[in-house]
Amino acid sequence: MSGAAPDLIQPFLIQAGAVRGRLVRLGPALDAILAGHGYPRPVAERLAETLALAAALAGSLKFDGIFTLQIQADGAIPLVVADITSAGALRGYARFDAAKLAAAEGGDLPVVPRYFGHGHLAFTVDQGPETDRYQGIVDLSGADLAECARAYFRQSEQLDTAFRLAVRPDDGQGWGAAVIMVQRMPSAPSSPILTSDEAEDGWRRADILMASARDAELFDPALPAEALLHRLYHADGLQLFAPRPLEARCRCSAERVEATLKSFPRQQVEDMRDDQGMVAVVCEFCKTAYRYAPQDLDRLYGA
Repeated sequence: MSGAAPDLIQPFLIQAGAVRGRLVRLGPALDAILAGHGYPRPVAERLAETLALAAALAGSLKFDGIFTLQIQADGAIPLVVADITSAGALRGYARFDAAKLAAAEGGDLPVVPRYFGHGHLAFTVDQGPETDRYQGIVDLSGADLAECARAYFRQSEQLDTAFRLAVRPDDGQGWGAAVIMVQRMPSAPSSPILTSDEAEDGWRRADILMASARDAELFDPALPAEALLHRLYHADGLQLFAPRPLEARCRCSAERVEATLKSFPRQQVEDMRDDQGMVAVVCEFCKTAYRYAPQDLDRLYGA
């Protein structure tokens, strides 16, 4: 996107802080994550949606570690995982059942029941071994992932939250994903003084304006994030904050793989040898292959 960082989280406030929001745009990072997997288009679209949603949710939290958004279900796409670090490193992968996916393609159900079936959406914040992990779970009961996320905030956090989520499949310009998230903030001493009717009207206005954003605007390379938000909320006291860059970066490494292998008995690892006598470990996120010959296992196990 010319004139703006292509992969970012743009935080903002409107209505004197009564509503906060995040705009996420993904471009090259999404291409990098999807490259090498060869996902069918519906699977790639669902992963793209999950990655954008994960970035928006993580961008609304204060944490130092890893935020993970995971979908587990019994349908054509039983697993989707997206995670983002507090430094903006993004990665994700999906699993699918080819036979169920083919059957789903012939249906006309909404996205969630069509591709996922029954299951749940889980939010996890991991800030390291010295802190407790936070996890929230909601059933996949909406028509799409945005509805499911909205239901989570309504049921578990008691916060009115809305999303405008869109994906642009690769049409020669690369993949794109975007989400606008707006959230009604609880009353605080610094909050504007509003009647209940004024607060409700302000929230409805924020939601309606967000929903009015067109796909063409969300993916316009000549329309920077701040210009898009100004177009939507210039009359609502828009306040913009420093954007947070995102990038596709996997956290796998030879050291991590070797530590995992050493956590298993050697014979169990030996049983993983392929026809060439090698033990191969492939990262599900980035598809990097780590291969170990017998002498490598000797080194690992100190033989």
